[in-house]
Amino acid sequence: MSSTLKHLEDLGWDVFDNFPLSLAHALVDDPDYKDQPVAIGLDTRSRGFDPAAILDFVKTHKARLLFLTADENILQKRFTETRRRHPLAKDRPVSAGIKKEQTLLHDLKIATDMVIDTSLLSIHDLRHTLEAQFGENHTAKLAVTLMSFGFRYGLPREADIVMDVRFLKNPHWNEQLKPKTGRDKAVAAHIEQDESCAPFLEHFKQLVGPLLPRYSHEGKSYLTIALGCTGGKHRSVYVVEQLKPWLENQGLPVYLTHRDIER
Repeated sequence: MSSTLKHLEDLGWDVFDNFPLSLAHALVDDPDYKDQPVAIGLDTRSRGFDPAAILDFVKTHKARLLFLTADENILQKRFTETRRRHPLAKDRPVSAGIKKEQTLLHDLKIATDMVIDTSLLSIHDLRHTLEAQFGENHTAKLAVTLMSFGFRYGLPREADIVMDVRFLKNPHWNEQLKPKTGRDKAVAAHIEQDESCAPFLEHFKQLVGPLLPRYSHEGKSYLTIALGCTGGKHRSVYVVEQLKPWLENQGLPVYLTHRDIER
């Protein structure tokens, strides 16, 4: 349920976990939520939990009821792995709490609009299911961070993809270019004189381009691509600046950061 609520929040819903049912009517009637989708997570731990009251709430507010379930052995395994006590088990075995809960939730399961059996679903599969059902007005986009850095100062731990561009012609050895950065036209022109520069950019785009939709499909919301040179001031900065418009042309939100440009 926690994963479901997190996914719905990513889809633009206002999420309330274990919200007291007695306050739920006032919440959804609040003018601030008139045009905002709201998701309320309820289970047997919720204060004032009452299946009949939930069904009445759904009918009154024309809400959609989503029921999450799993095979009994899967539920028992999850409780065992997390070492959490089942809220209805108390001093009895987990299996007893699960059976009691199944009985308590029987009427809700019958009346629900949608049942998702999570027994064999991965987190990514669950997200895709929720997007299909509740993401009508949401377009999930992979947010890409392009980072330049200097190997001299260490690898960025947050990077998903790291590319070494130290093979490119180094402006550092030109006294006039040394104090400048990869953002300067003179430095860019110097690097572009390297005959391997243009082919590298093209091949890198061909390598990374097909991966972007795959990352999105697997549920990745953020991707950090780090390009490094020796000091993180010239070549890596130049390459990152060249890749930014290419990614933006694909409709992706792009964040640019030059980690070591001021060193």
